[in-house]
Amino acid sequence: MESETIISKQFYSSGTLSSDAQLKTPIFNINNNKTAKVHIERPTSKSGLAILIATFLLLLTGTFFVFQFQPDFDQLHLERLNSTGGIIFLAITVALFLFKGGMFAYNLYLYLKYKPIESVSDELLPTCTVIVPAYNEGKLVYETLMSLAESDFPEHKLELLAIDDGSKDDTWYWIQQAKVKLGDRVSIFQQPENKGKRHALYRGFNLGKGEIFVTVDSDSIVKKDTLRNLVSPFVVDEKCGAVAGNVQVLNNKKAILPKMLNVSFVMSFEFMRSAESMLGSVLCTPGALAAYRSTAVFACLPEWINQTFMGQPSDIGEDRAMTNMILKQGHHVLFQKNSYVLTNVPETYKGLYKMFIRWGRSNVRENLMMAKYVFKDFRKESKVGARLLYTEQFLRILMTYPFFIFMIYFIATHPLLFLSSALLGILMVSSFSVFFYAKKYSLAESFWAYSYSVFYTFGLFWIAPYSIITAHKRGWLTRG
Repeated sequence: MESETIISKQFYSSGTLSSDAQLKTPIFNINNNKTAKVHIERPTSKSGLAILIATFLLLLTGTFFVFQFQPDFDQLHLERLNSTGGIIFLAITVALFLFKGGMFAYNLYLYLKYKPIESVSDELLPTCTVIVPAYNEGKLVYETLMSLAESDFPEHKLELLAIDDGSKDDTWYWIQQAKVKLGDRVSIFQQPENKGKRHALYRGFNLGKGEIFVTVDSDSIVKKDTLRNLVSPFVVDEKCGAVAGNVQVLNNKKAILPKMLNVSFVMSFEFMRSAESMLGSVLCTPGALAAYRSTAVFACLPEWINQTFMGQPSDIGEDRAMTNMILKQGHHVLFQKNSYVLTNVPETYKGLYKMFIRWGRSNVRENLMMAKYVFKDFRKESKVGARLLYTEQFLRILMTYPFFIFMIYFIATHPLLFLSSALLGILMVSSFSVFFYAKKYSLAESFWAYSYSVFYTFGLFWIAPYSIITAHKRGWLTRG
């Protein structure tokens, strides 16, 4: 990703990171009142408004044509009911719909019950090693380290490690500048050559002395109380092995795609991971911000660094793999909604689909790994929740090709029916995301959920089938 020019001073209402005057308006504007909404200021643009209007017109047009084509839909349903294949397809579709609907209701129930664990006192906080692996991030790695140094975590309990993974740009220079600024508060290391993020983290794990390891991507900025909130669950829950942070988008001022992704991230983290956390089974602790109990890391570190898939070393999905191996040990994996991090996301279609392909391949691999233990006695507490979460993910992968083939067939035989029904479906399904984001953040920005769904449905539908068939391939794809 390109280096972001936003400086970390913009994220705090107090404290200074340089001799410059402090900015009065922070991007993070979070009230300590528990009932207050979190608000992150976002810019508006004419092009963005035009896209939102076009999205609404498209969805409303699709809805109109669904009613216009109602006789054709009725005829299509009758034809299906009069054939064995059609009945089988209908039965499978209804069964999957009921399962997905039931899972959504269950996740909603869990989300409503979820509350982040409150921060503990300085005396109770464990020692913490923060590892920042960096590759070709330029000046942004400096801002990442500065934001971490500004944390309200007890300084004598915090160890900060920055590891340059053989960058080809000026990343090492900016890491050195952070060392000049922070002195003994940060230790810096340089890999002799680019070996990949997993190996940079591995070096950090072996160097770190903290009871808790925290990993932070080098294109991310944390809030002042993020580390404290992220680490507190390890004190409250002795069975906690890992904690996922709350990831939102840093570079949303620069392009349309990051605006869309920010709404998607809020749903993925604040809704889904909240529900998963209630089951002690968050399936992925994100690379942008995650914490691990050091004993849990060392229990699986040899397996993790030597992980292979189809005979090839695994160089992607290091966060999902670590989460999987810690879950396998019987530990709880939780989510802290109050641990905020802003991270860079791709701003172009090419960068975005490469990121999604990497995530998709990792998802396939780690679901195969999870299948080896999830239906065994891997923890003393209830395993039903973890098994339901896994089943939902497994069915999504299993049904990818059948529904992809059906979609192609439907488009070829009934293009207008497909287009209109797809647009109505987007309007209905995405409305929950719009409501969820609007209630927590901003009504105006919530409408990007519709645009993102349209974009994903028609522009990225091929990602899942492609990721499955190429799951054996290596490569980070987005590292320049």
